[in-house]
Amino acid sequence: MRDFDRRQLLRRGSLIGSGLALGALFPSWAQSATAGVTPATPTLTGPNIDLTIAHSRLSVDGRAGHAVTINGTVPGPLLRLKEGQNVRLSVKNTLSEETSIHWHGLLVPFQMDGVPGVSFPGIKPGETFVYEFPIIQSGTYWYHSHSGLQEAEGHYGPIIIDPKDADPVAYNREHVVVLSDFSFMHPHLIFKRMKQQSGVFNYQKQTVASLLAGKDQTLQERIDWAKMRMDPTDISDVTGAALTFLINGHGPQDNWTALFNPGERVRLRFVNAAAQMVFNVRIPGLKLTIVAADGQNVRPVEVDEFQIGNAETYDVIVQPTQDQAFTLVAEAVDRSGMGRATLAPRAGMTAPVPPLRERPLATMKDMGMDMGAMNMGGGDMAGMAGMDHGAMAGMKDAPAPGMAPPKARGSDAMGDMGGMKMSMRDPQNAPGVKMGPGVQTIAPMPMDRTGEPGQGLESVGHRVLVYKDLVALEPNPDRRTPTRALDIHLTGNMERFMWGFDGKRFSEKPEPYSFTTGERVRVTLINDTMMTHPIHLHGHFFELTHGPAGFAPRKHTVNVLPGGKVSWDITAEAGDWAFHCHMLYHMHGGMFQVFAVRPLEGAAA
Repeated sequence: MRDFDRRQLLRRGSLIGSGLALGALFPSWAQSATAGVTPATPTLTGPNIDLTIAHSRLSVDGRAGHAVTINGTVPGPLLRLKEGQNVRLSVKNTLSEETSIHWHGLLVPFQMDGVPGVSFPGIKPGETFVYEFPIIQSGTYWYHSHSGLQEAEGHYGPIIIDPKDADPVAYNREHVVVLSDFSFMHPHLIFKRMKQQSGVFNYQKQTVASLLAGKDQTLQERIDWAKMRMDPTDISDVTGAALTFLINGHGPQDNWTALFNPGERVRLRFVNAAAQMVFNVRIPGLKLTIVAADGQNVRPVEVDEFQIGNAETYDVIVQPTQDQAFTLVAEAVDRSGMGRATLAPRAGMTAPVPPLRERPLATMKDMGMDMGAMNMGGGDMAGMAGMDHGAMAGMKDAPAPGMAPPKARGSDAMGDMGGMKMSMRDPQNAPGVKMGPGVQTIAPMPMDRTGEPGQGLESVGHRVLVYKDLVALEPNPDRRTPTRALDIHLTGNMERFMWGFDGKRFSEKPEPYSFTTGERVRVTLINDTMMTHPIHLHGHFFELTHGPAGFAPRKHTVNVLPGGKVSWDITAEAGDWAFHCHMLYHMHGGMFQVFAVRPLEGAAA
């Protein structure tokens, strides 16, 4: 008995010790109840920075799991830089596989962009690669691996670049808020399971009980969608069934806490470093004033909530005046879980945590069939390819069911809504798309959805940020009119978990999209799938095509809603630049391409 007690004591002692060691996996700015990021606690700064990539153990809500860390922490160290400086970053790889770092949103020479096989060869095991470049911008950014699925394992960290001149945003205190998702299941196994079974992590499907209770869709609506083999609850590929949602590396039970003094203007620098999840962010009891998007200053916009896609950043000002705690909620877009943190005047305080809201259902609009946009009064419908116009006569008063999208398994899925038939895979609607098994659907009527708040936020009862709210604070640097236009279709097959651009996966080695140095091009992204895709272009900021002339919001990543389209203008910069969906598993499944920018033939180099 004495030996048993001794073994128990040793075991408990080792657990306590490991818990203390795991606690050290959080950099100082990400530890709970710190005063946030202040000049007294910068993480890494200066002209020379050393980073080491390694395997570590990470504790989330008291459970230990494997992580890929940067300097031993998740998230990696905060890099605090200054506009106008030069920086030299030495990255050592101690893994047994290749690694890399991409400086997300930073305008760097393409050889320093950090994408293996595109802009550099990668960092082999045991090697050190030195990135060196000037800092020519300011704002909130981040960095992450562009190798394999390491980003999902913890290989990411934030960047703050202070402006060389006075900051137009006034604040008394700031906190970096890195949102992410983490799974105790290895990301390669997650990907394998999604390839084997569609919707494998979706535990929120409709049931007979919900039908009898009058929830979700009616019986007729379910029959209609069943004919097209579509699931309106399939909002996210990987859900809270496999993921825990983190704030600065802490799970909801860990309750990361940021401090403030009542009356202070607090700047919250949000980064969505999640591998797969889009988040809806709110702080019940506080208004949120958006002052920057993707590191670029915007005219202040006051909202109650905002949706942040993978790889986007938003800077937000809050001004709590009460001596009380507030809950920071980062709710998964599919309502399968949430990241949770606390803003408080003192450590140890908490506030009520709101329950998860009802999970959204995808709608007709999400499949590119916006019934409300159709002219039901007998107008000209002849231009709509793939539509059974003979069935239109009885459609004038037909309801637009509040229902659902993705997942047509048939090669030519056909919608039959109230007697109107519309092909969901008509090549006439996308003549530039390579039709094949990687193209499950083609949106018949894609529309601009940049004035919408995102799935599940249409009727929450308060103001939600939309892209059309964003107006640049400073004039756009290039106001030339684009000289050509390029349409790019976002395509996929949910059943086979295949993703691509214009029907081609990157593994098929498609020709890059070609540009000439300095040309102005209007790119329109058309989402033919029933999932949101946050699309990122390396090495550039693009201007969304709305807002006052010359003050269009500039971004490096944009959410393209299901069945929607987004247009933006770019000035092409020389080099080979990665272009991809920032949902890691979509990129891994083929939604990746290259923008190849070369000097005009015959022009001086």
